[in-house]
Amino acid sequence: MTWGIRKPIVNQRTSRMSLPYTNPSLSVAERVENLLSLMSVEEKVGQMLQLPANMPENLDKLENWNVGSYLHCTGTMVEELQQRAAKTRLGIPLIFGIDAIHGHCFENSGTVFPTQLALSCAWSKQLSQSMARVTAIETRACGLHWTFSPVLCVGRDSRWGRINETFGEDPWLIGELAAAAVYGYQGDNLASNDTILACAKHYVAYGEATGGRDAYEAEVSPRKLLSLFLPPFEKAVKEAKVATLMVGYQAIDGVPCSANSWLLREVPKNQWGMDGFIVTDWDNIGSLHDKQRVAEDLRHAAKIAVESGNDMIMTTPSFYQHTIDLVKDGELDIALIDDAVSRILKYKFELGLFEDYRYTDLSKKDQILGNADHWQAALEASRQSLTLLQNNGILPLSDSSKPKILLCGANADDVVAQLGDWSFGSMQAGAADDSYHQKDAITLRQGLQAAADAGRCELNYVRGAAPAEAEFEEIASAVSAADNSDIIVACVGDTLSQHGEFHDRADLDLSGQQQAMLEALKATGKPLIVVFMASKPLTIGWVKQHADAIVCAFNPGAKGGQALSELLFGELNPSGKLTISFPQHVGQSPVYYNKYEGWHARLSERTNNQERYIDMPLLPLFSFGEGISYSEFSYSELTVDTPCLAANSDLSQGEALKVSVNISNISQRSGVEVAQLYIHDCAASVTVPVLQLRGFERVELAPGETQKVEFSVPFADLALINAQLQKVVEPGAFKVFVGPSSKAEDLLSADFKVA
Repeated sequence: MTWGIRKPIVNQRTSRMSLPYTNPSLSVAERVENLLSLMSVEEKVGQMLQLPANMPENLDKLENWNVGSYLHCTGTMVEELQQRAAKTRLGIPLIFGIDAIHGHCFENSGTVFPTQLALSCAWSKQLSQSMARVTAIETRACGLHWTFSPVLCVGRDSRWGRINETFGEDPWLIGELAAAAVYGYQGDNLASNDTILACAKHYVAYGEATGGRDAYEAEVSPRKLLSLFLPPFEKAVKEAKVATLMVGYQAIDGVPCSANSWLLREVPKNQWGMDGFIVTDWDNIGSLHDKQRVAEDLRHAAKIAVESGNDMIMTTPSFYQHTIDLVKDGELDIALIDDAVSRILKYKFELGLFEDYRYTDLSKKDQILGNADHWQAALEASRQSLTLLQNNGILPLSDSSKPKILLCGANADDVVAQLGDWSFGSMQAGAADDSYHQKDAITLRQGLQAAADAGRCELNYVRGAAPAEAEFEEIASAVSAADNSDIIVACVGDTLSQHGEFHDRADLDLSGQQQAMLEALKATGKPLIVVFMASKPLTIGWVKQHADAIVCAFNPGAKGGQALSELLFGELNPSGKLTISFPQHVGQSPVYYNKYEGWHARLSERTNNQERYIDMPLLPLFSFGEGISYSEFSYSELTVDTPCLAANSDLSQGEALKVSVNISNISQRSGVEVAQLYIHDCAASVTVPVLQLRGFERVELAPGETQKVEFSVPFADLALINAQLQKVVEPGAFKVFVGPSSKAEDLLSADFKVA
């Protein structure tokens, strides 16, 4: 895809066009070195500063402060600012960042995909890459170069307001999906008109804050960091070559992430070999003084920021002058500044911003944003992300009988609730346009109405109840309408005002009058199908007990209503699997599949199960990996081949564990099964989880078909972090499990040993 490129504006007052850094035939390293040698301290520090363009006072600082980057830049502002930057002494281009999280959603004509949590339920690296690819094309068409995505936080506590931004609860799966997304954003060549920089965030353990409190203290040990929270970022850096990392707001063991030199310098730059740069989150450096109190003033905060390894400082304007003063007063080593600026300049050269790609012909963007191919990719993502959790045979609906459907629930016709966070309507958008992608969105009501218009059903909609309207209810109207209906579809969950930044929850029950609506509808005796549309797992035990079918959509994207209608009528055979566990009760939080043994237990006479709490089951309401289909699958003949698996060998050289299993479609319908492989180290020098995901395969099977599915587990994926903080594979007995979910009753197992 191409569009017109404008030539850079040459500042005739200088002879910079003849300087080495302007020569594209030289290596990037040579050009960076030359440019750096010409820069003043003020120009260097300015390159480290990123300011929000939606605050007018920051636009005036471009020339005086030598600003290197802006975020929240929309419309023609990018062209105007880039032209001004070209006229500065050295003509260093700006780099523009944007929160394009699940599509370039802050453009009202942009393509909106399911949120990360929803998309992850497809268990598809291809879809993750596809979403990122479309986002990159549309973002770059708007003159922007950098997205603050993907999110690599491990989502284990549903109380946390930002759980919808994650790929779920498993670090290994997060790493796989994130690496695919990074490649989708960055491609093979950044000097292109359709690739952008990716940013892996929030570095690190941001989702593990105590009590699900956003940006609060995280009580995480170094071994847990190395075992659970750093591996996805390591994969993004070492395998996917992500260009940037964004630092989390929180502190770990009392040390703010933005002040942790081991976290910012030693691990990514020295150990992993990261050649990109690290950006703070919004005013992290100011927070070192005014919130976290580890800096005595903002000057001290600036010193900590540079020495700890932050390369670009987002929205802390005081950083600029304080850092210049610190260097000139001999309190801050200029070599640290040079390292940070070199990393930033490297990627400005890599992006082609000094040559053809400084400017974008913005008149072409309307042909690119939200085109038919992009919306088709978004629709496919919505389809594959939907997860059928329960079905007593009511689904799929038969259109031959033209059922009378009563649709209830505000979320069935609420685009903002359907899209989720990081889109128009969210606090981060700050957009003047309030149409919220209405033109392109298809709600569940609209999807079912299309089926009704095609003569497949009759549809009646009663809003019934709304998640964020405590007093609103049309329950009597809904019950009355049920009398003239064959089937009830109730869409319940949460909405945008109940999640995201600053919106953590202590109560995970259905809010408003949604529960009362469900109970009243169930009492009518009509079949009840529940569509769960929410940003996170909620405590819906009553729904599991009483609904005839449950479809989990999370935030399914702009085309989610069409995908849901297709699923309900059987055009779509669901294949999604949960990537996050649902708690039975908020008191069970955090709940996740890769838990540990050792909690004192008793055998319940009532259920014959081990119960950890005296008043609650051990297992979650719905488990990681859980999801069913209109097809039925069986697993058999699990085999394990362990060639030369020797402890204490080079982790990069050890041979892979080979595992195979037969999967059969024992139904009369073609379908896709997501087969999951887990490992357990039976006896180790430190405690280890009961299960750890180490592989998955999406398998498409025709009716009656059997496939032998093969997994290859790298030797390094058997490793643990020992008490000495070393990554090792220890000798001894292991188990491998394969099946359709993480639930014990779903898994086949086999033993193997490491010598």
